[in-house]
Amino acid sequence: MVDQQDYTGKDIQERMAEEELVQERIDAKGNRWKKVYFGGGEHFKNWLAQCRELGEVMVEEVDSRGYKCFEEAGEKLYRIWMRMDATKEDDRS
Repeated sequence: MVDQQDYTGKDIQERMAEEELVQERIDAKGNRWKKVYFGGGEHFKNWLAQCRELGEVMVEEVDSRGYKCFEEAGEKLYRIWMRMDATKEDDRS
């Protein structure tokens, strides 16, 4: 899934500040998800492998416009979300 927000006219500082605000989401089934990673490349692959060992994950592709290093390299940008168990304390902060 790709985040379809329009980033026209926003500088990178604004985009990064907005991304910092994206921390949690609730899906259509009421499951709570916590963002554990934002980025791409080899770091993304390593984080994804580790997160899969810890529990259920969801990957979201994010529009890389404005992130010059990703744009120039033609790399994709992602968020990794981990499903939070509603019966346990959130200890992954």
